[in-house]
Amino acid sequence: MIIDRFDATALSAAFGIDMGSVDGLGTGAAWGRVAPGVATTHQRHDETELLVIVAGRGELAVGAAHHPVAAGTVALLEPFEDHVVTNTGEEDLVFLTQYWRDGARAVSSATPAASEHGGRPVFVFSTPPTPNGDLHLGHLAGPYLGADAYVRFQRMNGASAWHLTGSDDFQSYVVDRARREGRSSAEVAAHYSAEIAETLRLMDIPLDQYTVTNADPGYVPALKDFFTRLVDAGAIAPADGPALFDPRTGQYLYEVDVHGGCPGCGEATAGNICELCGEPNTVVDLAGPVAGPSGETPVTGTARRYVLPLHEHADAVLDHQRRGRVPARLRELAARLFRRGRIDIPVSHPSDWGIIPREADGAGQVIWAWPEMAFGFLHGIQRFGERLGRDWTAARPADDWKVVHFFGYDNSFYHAILYPVLYRLALPGWTPDIDYHVNEFLLYDGLKFSTSRRHAVWGKQILDADSVDAVRYFLARNRPEVERTNFTLDAYEHTLTTTLIGTWQAWLHDLGQRVADRYDAVVPDAGNWTPEHAGFLGQLAARLGALAASLQPGGFSLNQAAAELDALVTDTVRFSRRERALAAAGGMPDEVRTTTALELAAAWLLAHAATPVMPRFAARLAEALGQPAPRRWPATVELVPPGSKIALAQVTFFHPPRPLGPLGAAHAAEHPSDASRTQPSGSLA
Repeated sequence: MIIDRFDATALSAAFGIDMGSVDGLGTGAAWGRVAPGVATTHQRHDETELLVIVAGRGELAVGAAHHPVAAGTVALLEPFEDHVVTNTGEEDLVFLTQYWRDGARAVSSATPAASEHGGRPVFVFSTPPTPNGDLHLGHLAGPYLGADAYVRFQRMNGASAWHLTGSDDFQSYVVDRARREGRSSAEVAAHYSAEIAETLRLMDIPLDQYTVTNADPGYVPALKDFFTRLVDAGAIAPADGPALFDPRTGQYLYEVDVHGGCPGCGEATAGNICELCGEPNTVVDLAGPVAGPSGETPVTGTARRYVLPLHEHADAVLDHQRRGRVPARLRELAARLFRRGRIDIPVSHPSDWGIIPREADGAGQVIWAWPEMAFGFLHGIQRFGERLGRDWTAARPADDWKVVHFFGYDNSFYHAILYPVLYRLALPGWTPDIDYHVNEFLLYDGLKFSTSRRHAVWGKQILDADSVDAVRYFLARNRPEVERTNFTLDAYEHTLTTTLIGTWQAWLHDLGQRVADRYDAVVPDAGNWTPEHAGFLGQLAARLGALAASLQPGGFSLNQAAAELDALVTDTVRFSRRERALAAAGGMPDEVRTTTALELAAAWLLAHAATPVMPRFAARLAEALGQPAPRRWPATVELVPPGSKIALAQVTFFHPPRPLGPLGAAHAAEHPSDASRTQPSGSLA
């Protein structure tokens, strides 16, 4: 017999509370004590956990669900369920926990069959682009294609998911472009917003909400309210500090108007952020700074700005990272950044383009576009909710909101470190649940996309109704998800010619011709099954599972999804060639019918699985199979209904590459931080 009693003197700090181990039970076990008003840190682990409340009362939050608990409450937590215990009473909350590893249970929890978000609203943001130019393939390959495919897959699994973004009108890069074009900043923002909207349309990326920050009548006062919350909470305060100024014009320098060596990694960078290492700078700490307006060495002076002491909130960032999907790359950035010790981040800057705080100390300053964006996401949700008749309010975000961000690594500091702190300070009653999907740079012929060197392929140059599927597939296959990847026209054209036309389309046309010759273009029913037939069906089922895993939130990878699509076709072509001799011999027609039915099932599976990545191709393939466009993700491999009339041999799914179109007037501005940003103003639904 083993008897263990709760002993408050034997506890030590762990998981944000007091805990003491219980030995000898055959599983991991411990007592826990949560003081009044205290909560455990967010936890997510591979063990199954049994939680028994023995004293006090409180709340158990599991994901977005909140459950009251009191003495006598028992809860079983599945592997990987995010959970927090909060003491809402006036006495200690005491619990006993037992936990153990069950491999099969953990794998089952890690590979859900459908959406991981349940019935929660899912707001998927591609990072708002700066309307200082159009979109090139480097932009499209990153947040925009990623967010679009993510939303399409979630909807196929029954989730209420939407793609939102908005124009980043008040960026300094808009001012720079306006200065070079001899137009006003507002004119430049509006012009390039329209250009980007058209490029997204050509890329088959619809948006459910596009917030026009410079035209939305409620945006400015609501942003000022958000900023005032930060001031009133004591989170930010005006302070005089060193700053750089142009020696000729006296212009205050930040972002686009100054460059030098990054104080973190030493590489060349613009002001305020380094796109290579991801760390922020304060401009005055740049090595060998050069003023953009004059090209000379800046002079040091003093500027009054609102400042956030970010170093005081390292624990808040760590706690936030335990809740959502935060890739290791972002966790490493946070750990590296907070090793600095002191990190004072100006959140306002002297400028005449932007939104002026209502506080007296904000005179002559504007709210920096990056903290502004933190609020802009919430405002976009509110505006979208108004159109749907939903009570979604930026000032009172709900805990059941699931937010998903797609952005380039150069934006990582803002999205995954700065914004969670701002939310904690301005909206202390909200616990944001945010997943992050980050991409690196896509290079062009081994070099960074560049407007000034005319070194870019713009969306409008390559996209049309005939090419969009091939472009989306190639960018998905080569998307810079883990490291920088390279785009070349030769590689794109080779993939289009050999993979999409030479393999995919050749197989579909051949299959269609065989069905036309043998069955009068009508889908036959399966006949007698051989072990090889059953084996191929199992192979298709395994491929379906791998495709789902590549598109689910935890393992989302368009690289993998595109590779799995190609592997599905390759598997089927190999199966078809292996079985072809039997059909040519004219014997065993029942077995030949099964082979044909399975090939058609593979084509039907391809139509479903390609929908998130290549929606136009998927719809066209479904139509050629005599079926409606896929709307749901299949639970299993399905045969095409016998008797369906097909037209596979008559449909051109992919067209040969054509010369690039002219660059035209809608070219983009050089943007040191545009691996994931550059787009329009407008509301697109």
